[in-house]
Amino acid sequence: MTKTPLLPFILVTSLFLMWGLANNMTDTLLAAFKKIMSMTDFQTSWIQVAFYGSYFCLAIPAALFIKRFTYKAGVLLGLGLFIIGAVLFYPASKTMLYGHFLAALFILAGGLSILETTANPYILAMGPQESATRRLNLAQSFNPIGSIIGVILSKFFILSNLNTADASARASMSSADLQLVQSEELSAVMGPYVGVAGFLAALWITIMVVRMPRASDVGSDIQIGAALRRLLSSKHYVLGVVAQFFYVGAQICVWSFTIRYVMQELGLNEDDAATYYLTALVLFTLSRFICTWLMKFVAPGKLLTIMALMAMLFTAIVIVGGGMVGVVALVSISGCMSLMFPTIFGLASAGLEGDRKIGGSGLIMAILGGAVLTMIMGQVSDASGSIKLAFIVPLLCFLIITFYGYQTQRIQVQR
Repeated sequence: MTKTPLLPFILVTSLFLMWGLANNMTDTLLAAFKKIMSMTDFQTSWIQVAFYGSYFCLAIPAALFIKRFTYKAGVLLGLGLFIIGAVLFYPASKTMLYGHFLAALFILAGGLSILETTANPYILAMGPQESATRRLNLAQSFNPIGSIIGVILSKFFILSNLNTADASARASMSSADLQLVQSEELSAVMGPYVGVAGFLAALWITIMVVRMPRASDVGSDIQIGAALRRLLSSKHYVLGVVAQFFYVGAQICVWSFTIRYVMQELGLNEDDAATYYLTALVLFTLSRFICTWLMKFVAPGKLLTIMALMAMLFTAIVIVGGGMVGVVALVSISGCMSLMFPTIFGLASAGLEGDRKIGGSGLIMAILGGAVLTMIMGQVSDASGSIKLAFIVPLLCFLIITFYGYQTQRIQVQR
């Protein structure tokens, strides 16, 4: 392909924004459900288990699907599941069962997993090879913008509509009164998701009827067994998957419990505390551009090590500090995290050649860390009675990432 088709490029790029929106709108649900259903931190962490567990389950099937069919088919399948999952929030708000919301999130996130696995290589294939990296960087820049929009939607349409009654007040309500309060709150949770589904349905129809580049994941058949053996024998790849697991775990831990921490330390409600989460995402977005510029002068592995060390310092302040100092440190962690996912992905993928498809799926599957480690953090919080102490979980994650960054420098030096 000698020229990038503008309309198809815009349509696929919009998907980067949409899954950023869904990811971070979901993060705020932990604070919402904790209040609506008087849940423990461990119970609310099942939101991330459903969400990122689905990513883990569908990463390799998505790679095999786009190998068999076209990228456009992968986009339509992923977008379709995204829409179905979002629409299912409506019946879940009527049954008022937590498990139904988790099922809706699992289906929705399955669609996002397919979209992420498909859209990245589709953008690369959509034009001249020499400008492929520039196209992908441009498309990825819309992801954090979507994240910010997701938190704004959640702040104004979900968190601001939660009843002011706390857990003790709800415990003293009659069954009928409590059900009425929860029904109104769950309707507020449902609204943004169903609204987004309407927009996505229009996008699905547009992509379906527009003439898209008929690119496919062409090449030799994927030999999964042989590819896995080669990948497992690659030290830098295995370490990269481990680092990605702990990075995503750290990110989701930090963002999932930001609102909880701010509420506790500053005495704010969910709506006002979400402003600090929004600030963290803005800092994350700005820092991504700054770190990209810094990579002109600092090797990626070295910059990753520096940022991971800074993240450890800020997380330690979150644990031992408190008040506004702790909140500022918590927001600052996002600035350190901005470069970690793409940097680890790039370092781990280096030299994989023909195994890059399965290798990339493995790195997407490492997103499971967002489910496992958020659950562990919730358990630590419940057992200790302190959300501050629970931040030891992301602290240890950043320690592992620091080690990975140092190891990649050694590998680069040895080469």
